[in-house]
Amino acid sequence: MSDTPVDADEVRHVAELARVNLDEEEVEAFAAQFADILEYFDALDEVPEVEADPDLVNVMRTDEVRDGLSQEEALQNAPESEDGFFKGPRVS
Repeated sequence: MSDTPVDADEVRHVAELARVNLDEEEVEAFAAQFADILEYFDALDEVPEVEADPDLVNVMRTDEVRDGLSQEEALQNAPESEDGFFKGPRVS
């Protein structure tokens, strides 16, 4: 388990910042999942560093430039917007 356990209060805080409503069962499930994720990060800390990057080859498709969303389309599902921008909660 990670040195910093994730408790229900932290899950509620993150859910509030993300504007996600969670019931108590979901809070407990996410606390356990977050703890598991932190364990994975701890495991990554143990992976040795390499001296040089190997030559990388892109095996995916080539990038294609396409038209993006208009500002109006991008904001249509936003819970709040102001002056053409996404509006989020204040973070202190």
